[in-house]
Amino acid sequence: MPGGPTAGGEGLGANAPKNKFAGIAMTAFSAFGGILFGYDTGVISGIKEMKSWLRQFGSPSDNLELHKTGFMIPSSDESLIVSILSAGTFFGALIAAPTADYIGRKWGIVFACLVFAVGVAMQTAATAVPLFVVGRVFAGLGVGLVSVLIPMYQSECSPKWIRGAVVSTYQWAITIGLLLASVVNNATKGRDNASAYQIPIAVQFVWAAILAGGMILLPESPRWLIKRGRDADAAKSLSRLTGFRNTDSEVEIELDEIRTNLEAEKALGESSYADCFKFNHNKIALRTLTGIFIQAWQQLTGINFIFYYGTTFFQNSGISDPFLISIATSIVNVFMTLPGMWGVERFGRRRLLLVGAIGMCICEYIVAIIGVTISVSNIAGQKVLIAFVCIYIAFFASTWGPIAWVITGEIFPLQVRAKAMSLSIASNWLWNFGIGYATPYLVNVAPGSAGLQSKVFFIWGSTCFCCIIFTFFCIPETKGLSLEQIDLMYQNTTPIKSLEYRRRLMAESNHGIPLEKAASHRDDASNEKV
Repeated sequence: MPGGPTAGGEGLGANAPKNKFAGIAMTAFSAFGGILFGYDTGVISGIKEMKSWLRQFGSPSDNLELHKTGFMIPSSDESLIVSILSAGTFFGALIAAPTADYIGRKWGIVFACLVFAVGVAMQTAATAVPLFVVGRVFAGLGVGLVSVLIPMYQSECSPKWIRGAVVSTYQWAITIGLLLASVVNNATKGRDNASAYQIPIAVQFVWAAILAGGMILLPESPRWLIKRGRDADAAKSLSRLTGFRNTDSEVEIELDEIRTNLEAEKALGESSYADCFKFNHNKIALRTLTGIFIQAWQQLTGINFIFYYGTTFFQNSGISDPFLISIATSIVNVFMTLPGMWGVERFGRRRLLLVGAIGMCICEYIVAIIGVTISVSNIAGQKVLIAFVCIYIAFFASTWGPIAWVITGEIFPLQVRAKAMSLSIASNWLWNFGIGYATPYLVNVAPGSAGLQSKVFFIWGSTCFCCIIFTFFCIPETKGLSLEQIDLMYQNTTPIKSLEYRRRLMAESNHGIPLEKAASHRDDASNEKV
């Protein structure tokens, strides 16, 4: 049965001493794959504003006030070039689970790097829009595969006590990729030939080679090896990950737990996608829709508008060097993800999502109002605009960026987890595609476009207000709970009352009350008042 990215459960090496960091370093390294997605997202934002790229793929323009380089590209082509990567990632995410089951988690990631490299080669060699677009599709397939396979590999190989932080490093790597793209774009933008955009694109070969080369040296997931009947190889892999010798009793105990879990999965039988939408006492449909919509709302916060179209937006807002501003926003994104990785276990998921949505909503309305009321020649006003864009990014990076992935990994029951995860991640890429494709038509001042420019932030502010409502009614507090306890929470209470029910579960757990005993409180919990 295919697995998906999870941040809960016991994990491997739960009994290993905490000073054995070799396995942690190995699984954390795999997060490097996030750089592939982050860098690709950031690099397209910059190169499509370079004169050499516009000269090659666009057409001359006499409107120098609107098109300062003397060249322009139609909104239709811009939409296709930017958003087609997400179309590829949508299908990549859907085929990731069977890929992982057939060739393994480790070699699946290596295969994804090869697919990604083919796409990079096409983009680097392209001299016309069609080949460039096909290259973006292949790169997207690779990124889509990685977006499922890496959290899957990490969640199956990380020790329990640090599992959440390790899985969160994937989101952090995405932000680092965005920053690297801004730096490289800024370094090459002044070149007056094809190398201005070919260098930033070709650098992606390096990222793919590092990830593929490193994964070849890492152990395969012991869970996958056990599933394939390769017990001896699983013992060797677990030995490398935990620091124990493969003959130690601790390793055999861990392997026995994996075998037990796999037998439990087999006993449940195969599930279908229709099972993900069943309205039963376990609230499978609610959980599946929560996963699908939290990924959708993450995209609808408008964050990718900044990283896909940020250079264009800042340039149209009168910023003298939009490339440097893009570097600044990427730096904020990188460093503000760190407190989010810490805070998710300190303050809880639900609380941080609410705070983040409220903060983003306020900032985006302020940016929209400034954009409407302040002239582009008003330097002070533009600095305030940039400041609130950075504050908005800080709220996203420390809340909705990493926590949406954590929630998606925690809320699904065992029997539908793989399929529900694939649907959720596919939702992320589908909305990513839709927003990337629609934005030029919303923002650009051109025939057939809405010409909203900074007024588009009224839309993002409104969607963030919807994020507040969604979080309040649909997201339970799952901090510190096992997957089994999360099942009980969904069966016995609602997200609004989840804080009190979580305290009850934690208290019962601390007093050694078995899970079966806790389950007997269902009727009481259903009627509890908060």
